[in-house]
Amino acid sequence: MEVNTPTAIEPDKGFKIWWQLMRPHTLTAAFVPVFLGTVLALDYAPLRMDLFFAMLIACLLIQAATNMFNEYFDYARGLDNENSVGIGGAIVRNGVRPRTVLTIAFSFFAIALLLGVYICIHTTWWIALIGIICMAAGYFYTGGPLPIAYTPFGELTAGFFMGVVIILLSFYIQTGIVTASSFIISIPISILVGAILLANNIRDLVGDKENGRKTLAIIFGRKRAIQLLASMFIVSYAWVAIMVFAGSSSPWLLLTFLSIPKAIKATKGFINNTQPLQMMPAMKATAQTNTIFGFLLSIGLFLGYFF
Repeated sequence: MEVNTPTAIEPDKGFKIWWQLMRPHTLTAAFVPVFLGTVLALDYAPLRMDLFFAMLIACLLIQAATNMFNEYFDYARGLDNENSVGIGGAIVRNGVRPRTVLTIAFSFFAIALLLGVYICIHTTWWIALIGIICMAAGYFYTGGPLPIAYTPFGELTAGFFMGVVIILLSFYIQTGIVTASSFIISIPISILVGAILLANNIRDLVGDKENGRKTLAIIFGRKRAIQLLASMFIVSYAWVAIMVFAGSSSPWLLLTFLSIPKAIKATKGFINNTQPLQMMPAMKATAQTNTIFGFLLSIGLFLGYFF
């Protein structure tokens, strides 16, 4: 659910309607883990580009479908209107039929399932079970009688599936194994994915509370939720530093510290602004922190193999 603002928002037109429906700013939360898991695998096995792209496209489709379910169910429950901040707006602003949004979402799931079959043929059919669980989590995040997004477990669920699970799956389909190091290095990405959801819930705190949600931001309150967000950033960077100084990872991983200014911008953006529209740049900076951190972590791993 998104918070209303009194300022009218212009409808999108043409291709932009369908592009915004997928909420592209969130798709890096699917791309980064796949990329990182694949880079991790380079030290263990030759790269299978076909499996990389199959995994990448499947994850992007599941993420986009999850966003569409979000839009559909929030509309169906009467939680969004044409002035809501932050949503794709295909239904309430651009006049796309709700059934069309739902059909596209399930179509994306179907394509992701076919890609999953291809991956299973070349790896193991256990991947199919994990993939179905991931899709179920995407659907029930805002669908079903008790949506995950309405509970305090939204950040944990998103972080686990979009961080740990995707990274380990991307690593496994390349190598056929899962290592302790691949799990350990997935933790900061999981935390930052959860931070994206927390940032969204901080922005939507007032409206979510009015509509009966029990998100972490509501339970903690605005001030403590922002402190939690800052703590998530700190833990992510500290995690990398500990890995490096413990001697278990390459010093190149400290490249991730170049993304710290984005984390600071996000935190200050929430501290200094209280209106949903004013907090949009802080939300964007939170997502960018995850993206830049993930890319720099991958680059650090890659450089570590050669230097």
